Amino acid sequence: MSGGFILERNNLNIVELIKPDDSQYFTLSSEEIYDRHHYRVVSKTGDTVIVDNWEDANMIWWNKKALLSHIDVLDKSKPKSKGFS
Repeated sequence: MSGGFILERNNLNIVELIKPDDSQYFTLSSEEIYDRHHYRVVSKTGDTVIVDNWEDANMIWWNKKALLSHIDVLDKSKPKSKGFS
């Protein structure tokens, strides 16, 4: 893939990619660990496993995708406020 273009098989549709100096170009917004979610990996039989990071969910998906249905993104529960003590 050269010249910043994607060429489809039929050679009729060429789409220009966003260039790195364009304000719409995005790589990543933070080097910090992203841990706002848990992930529920759901099998085709309805069995589930919940993991606390995307890397584990992604690993399960790619290693067992023939047996899986989907992945649900779950908000992490926030610690409850203890209020005034």
